[in-house]
Amino acid sequence: MSVPIAGKGRGLLAVLIAALMAVANRVPADQASVTWDDKIEVAGGGGYVGPWRASRSVFEYVDDPTVAIDAEGIIAVAWADQARKDIFFRFYAADGTPHPAIPVDISRSPDTFSWLPRLVIAPGDPRTIYILWQEIIFSGGPHGGDILFARSIDGGTTFGAPVNLSNSIDGDGKGRITATYWHNGSLDLAIGLGGDLYAAWSDYQGHLWFSRSVDRGQSFSKPSRVAGGAVDEPPTRGPTLAVGAKGNLYLAWTVGEDMAADIRLARSVDGGRSFEGPRIVFDSDGYSEAPKIAVDGGGTVHLVYGEGPGGPFAGSHIRYVRLNKNGRRIERPRAISGPHGARFESVNFPALAVDGKDNIYVIWETYPNLRNFPRGLEITTSNDGGHSFAAPAVIPGSADAARGVNGSRQGMLMRKLGVNQAGALAVVNSTFRRNEISRIWLIRGQAAGR
Repeated sequence: MSVPIAGKGRGLLAVLIAALMAVANRVPADQASVTWDDKIEVAGGGGYVGPWRASRSVFEYVDDPTVAIDAEGIIAVAWADQARKDIFFRFYAADGTPHPAIPVDISRSPDTFSWLPRLVIAPGDPRTIYILWQEIIFSGGPHGGDILFARSIDGGTTFGAPVNLSNSIDGDGKGRITATYWHNGSLDLAIGLGGDLYAAWSDYQGHLWFSRSVDRGQSFSKPSRVAGGAVDEPPTRGPTLAVGAKGNLYLAWTVGEDMAADIRLARSVDGGRSFEGPRIVFDSDGYSEAPKIAVDGGGTVHLVYGEGPGGPFAGSHIRYVRLNKNGRRIERPRAISGPHGARFESVNFPALAVDGKDNIYVIWETYPNLRNFPRGLEITTSNDGGHSFAAPAVIPGSADAARGVNGSRQGMLMRKLGVNQAGALAVVNSTFRRNEISRIWLIRGQAAGR
């Protein structure tokens, strides 16, 4: 079982290099800001983490939040309750009112752990909600994990029975860095304007799998392997999906077993029936981690990721790069996380979204101490299509020392940011104080001038 990268040792030289690179890429501060509402407590639990005993483990805390927001400002939130070993869901009206009164149990599998969900709301139909997650099923292999899916057609009041999309013994949902170290939550879910669904995940063996639904989640195609698994291929990890307005589908990921890993990207022009051969976005000397992609209204592909000059266990910063609709790089990647050295030892694991006016929003985890879990989230925005970014700012309410560190006990591969066409933001986070308390939080915001 893995622990977050923040728990590993750091290299002082790598931290200094990251800080110098960030200073060289300073960004302007005179751009759109965000007005934030008070944070909302979504769920609570204990703070106990027992020894790992597979499905017999005793974990008593809440964690793994994910979020989506629709055009009307309705917010959907899902998370894991480790004590009950299930994924739970509720939505919030635009004024912050929660529905239903009691969260809905999605996975309904109290004998196996359910972790690290992703969710999407159908465009133009907030009553249809789709959720994907990692279920720690041991079915014959050394690593438990399958990819499960469920949908609601009544606004999240009820969900259909979960469907196993992977059905393998290879430890689905694991993003391996080394033979003994990985992050869970190596999966993603996306939806096209026509309602087609796309799911991607990696397994412990290093394969990258893809499946799609053309009937709004009633059925999915047999998983196809996009990358990984060959003798000379490193293990894939951290897939991310995005769909363009004209139907181009983009899949990006990084790899393990490589201290100078680079981001790969593959494009599909036929709705996921096939993918072009993957290409490396940028060949860097550092370790490229946790990519996220989004496509704007003009077809430009925006990509963010963490970059560790000293490898995956040292300090890192956030990089951004634009690609054209063919997936070709328009520019060299550049650091957008600013000179954080005085405030944080590292930043990593970004989330990315684009609104209806092609404004860009990026958040990431902040590490005051690289030897510990992250605490708090930062945000930056661009209102000129990614040419420049505002100075990063801490998201209010995300870094309360009294609440402990960010949760993320099973790995940092999550999706914590949702933005709608009108520039309304929804950010989720978990906090954890060992042997005391854990919480899931929702923070709502609105981009200035939207």
